[in-house]
Amino acid sequence: MRTEDTGGSGHDLRHHGDAEVRDDGAALVDLAVNVRADTPPRWLREEIAGSLSSLAAYPDGRAARAAVAARHGLPVERVLLTAGAAEAFVLLARALEVRRPVVVHPQFTEPEAALRDAGHPVGRVLLREEDGFRLDPAAVPEDADLVVIGNPTNPTSVLHPAETVVRLARPGRTLVVDEAFMDAVPGEREALAGRTDVPGLVVLRSLTKTWGLAGLRIGYALAAPEVITRLERAQPLWPVSTPALAAARACVAPRALAEAGHAAHRVAGDRAHLVAGLSALAGRGVRVVQPAEGPFVLVRMPGAAAVRRRLRDLGHAVRRGDTFPGLGPDWIRVAVRDRTTTNTFLTALSTALPQD
Repeated sequence: MRTEDTGGSGHDLRHHGDAEVRDDGAALVDLAVNVRADTPPRWLREEIAGSLSSLAAYPDGRAARAAVAARHGLPVERVLLTAGAAEAFVLLARALEVRRPVVVHPQFTEPEAALRDAGHPVGRVLLREEDGFRLDPAAVPEDADLVVIGNPTNPTSVLHPAETVVRLARPGRTLVVDEAFMDAVPGEREALAGRTDVPGLVVLRSLTKTWGLAGLRIGYALAAPEVITRLERAQPLWPVSTPALAAARACVAPRALAEAGHAAHRVAGDRAHLVAGLSALAGRGVRVVQPAEGPFVLVRMPGAAAVRRRLRDLGHAVRRGDTFPGLGPDWIRVAVRDRTTTNTFLTALSTALPQD
């Protein structure tokens, strides 16, 4: 694990998995985007459609905000609804006065991009493959006044123990924990959402991954009331649309939480199947970061860039890894899909790998 102060990013921080399936990739089997397949479910589409008769009125987020607060056992003053978790990163970068922000990598690159766009110099703590990309809180500089970490982390699929993450908290420091994929973890173990005893804690959640709402843009931030107030002041008026508010209410209702819990267990089984298939290719240089706990896995293999191109020719899109700080050209990220899709992918991967 090492600390890196960067004047320029050196990585394409704006590259995301959707780039792999745009334009000429639209017909590919999508293992690049971490949105759960076959979503949104019909009942959720109907809830969203039912909101369309109210489009003439300005959005009123009070009911959705209260529903999110109740879901986490918090007062509404600790909740801010956002146009996806990505908006929350922009708000944090613009609204908070920080001198030395640090991002723990490899992770989702949008937090660093937002901080840079707001004019902040960004330090990096790079977790290492030989440590299993596990967090050592002592590696974060003591004078960092904003620290960003994902849990479970995209793209490594590492789930850090909650108390290890809590050790990053300090008086005078904002600790941002991106829990966009936490609802894909059975029981949401290691979650910090709902905690009020951790100083400076900001938890971000997304409803776009599990529920297939990337095109609708809905997420939220959980933080102390004074932080929520500052973030809210940085938002434009009516930042979350009426259909997105309807989705937020529906996705935190008991029925939805139960369905998400079942889906998390199903994803865990499908992920184990994927990992077993990838591990069977270890003799050909394939290495999987384990234990994986998210709806995706990080894979290292020789000549990954060429393999990724051959996979496209064979009809499959995976996420390149070299745009993540701390990774290089030998990495790809693969989304967890159903076993039939995974088997087809594994066959294609065996063909795409360099032949002995």
